[in-house]
Amino acid sequence: MQLKLKLSTFANSKIFEKLITITILVNCFFIGVETYTENSLVKFIQNTCLLIFVIEVILRYTASKDLKSYFSSGWNIFDLSIVLVCIIPESLFGNTALASTLRILRVFRIIKLFRTNDEIQLLVTVLSKSVRTLFYNLVIFLIFLYLFAVIGVEIFKLPDFDDLNSQDRIEYSAFIDEFPNAPSFSPDPYSDLGETTFTLFRILTGEDWTDIRYRLIRANDLGLINVNNITITWYHVLWYIISAFLLLNLLIGAILTNYQHEIQKKYAGVEENGSK
Repeated sequence: MQLKLKLSTFANSKIFEKLITITILVNCFFIGVETYTENSLVKFIQNTCLLIFVIEVILRYTASKDLKSYFSSGWNIFDLSIVLVCIIPESLFGNTALASTLRILRVFRIIKLFRTNDEIQLLVTVLSKSVRTLFYNLVIFLIFLYLFAVIGVEIFKLPDFDDLNSQDRIEYSAFIDEFPNAPSFSPDPYSDLGETTFTLFRILTGEDWTDIRYRLIRANDLGLINVNNITITWYHVLWYIISAFLLLNLLIGAILTNYQHEIQKKYAGVEENGSK
């Protein structure tokens, strides 16, 4: 019982946390080195880091009251999963997709760094508690995205060259000459639902959305699409406002609310412990 108490004290000590942090940082560095070269020294250091992680899992399990107490922590489950994945030898799978998957999963050891800092843990807690709100924000975003994508295809899709008469083909060729990147060398941004969805995502990031508008205005002037310039302008401005400002602010607001709540809980706990 006394040994368990000592192990528990050591597992929760600052020295142990610093040792694990240094090990994770060294491990992260050599994960990057492995992408350039593989040699016996890199393998030895990686195996040493893995050994320390195994010892960490054993210590944290020993320091826990029981099995249920150990698995009640999401971090403990994550640490154990990563260690088990790292222990499995790649040679079992040869040069297959499973071996590549195993190597990718091992990279997730970097996430262990989140556990070593209280502020990072707080942010992770906030994000995990915001999942439900984020999901509903995503649903709203996808509804608007689908709505604007369908409208975009209906009113902005350029005609197929083969379906045009001789005069319209001349106008179409003039359009291509003016805008060499659209649509002869790149897809029509509103050619179908998939391409329109990607175009709307580009607009959300602020990339070339005014250029897309100018191209459509020119296509309208040449008679390739039948929609007035005001509609073209308002379509793009409205989507940019809704996606980049309203929906994004809802997302940030939800996260900040949860962050404030967690900060209040943290300081309430500190004050309670101080009063005792």
